[in-house]
Amino acid sequence: MEINAFKMDGLGNDFVIIDQRIKKINLTRAQIIKICDRNFVGCDQLIFINNSSITDASIEFYNSDGSTSGACGNGTRCVAYLISKEKKLKNISLNIDNHILNSKILENFEVETTIGKPKTNWKDIPISREANTENLNLKIKDINKNELTGGIGVNVGNPHVIFFVQNLGNYDLENLGPEIENHELFPEKCNVTLAEKINDKHFKVRVWERGAGLTKACGTAACATAVAANLKNLENSTTEIEFQLGKLEVSIDQETLIHMKGPVSQIENIKIKL
Repeated sequence: MEINAFKMDGLGNDFVIIDQRIKKINLTRAQIIKICDRNFVGCDQLIFINNSSITDASIEFYNSDGSTSGACGNGTRCVAYLISKEKKLKNISLNIDNHILNSKILENFEVETTIGKPKTNWKDIPISREANTENLNLKIKDINKNELTGGIGVNVGNPHVIFFVQNLGNYDLENLGPEIENHELFPEKCNVTLAEKINDKHFKVRVWERGAGLTKACGTAACATAVAANLKNLENSTTEIEFQLGKLEVSIDQETLIHMKGPVSQIENIKIKL
């Protein structure tokens, strides 16, 4: 089987995108895992574009372990850009798991997507028992065995826990990530972000994504970090979230809607032989 697909990324957070609007392609979980394998094609997530009667398209996300993902901010921005080129439109709406996300196509490969309102109630993260989501009392240790207790829970379409640390370089996220992702507190697992404060409006982050592992960037993690950093004053806040290859700007308006802006890559056409 040969599949025509696209490859795109947002700040190195990369995707294989398969358009199913004309022909449905039924892939097994094993085939999804193979496509995501960096020894084959390789990507953080696989995205399917489907038809929608109410938006420009609907999209589905699959992690590199074959599991589904309820949201992907950078993936949404990439698909919005792809469809904007096809339809020659500057405003694109996408249906993701029955949530409509609107995107604006800006200059120089910049795309801004409205993610929606954050959820911080323990039931909405979700968390397995009643807890203070502003401090989940999770313990992590740095490479020098210094212990930090904390963790802020936020859901922005998928569950996140954010730890604010003094120095990102002092933490081994490759080992910490799966430990927190699979903690009994998170029945649907979670994404794990370490954030280092540069100033009140600028944070450097590293992310462990559930079902994908370490990634160079994560749009929903940027949104969740901005929410966590501005919990006491969410409205009309703007925060720069810096990843390995660049920054995303996250603004939260007076209605607490999250808007995420940043670059996407050019579109690469690829063929996949399975």
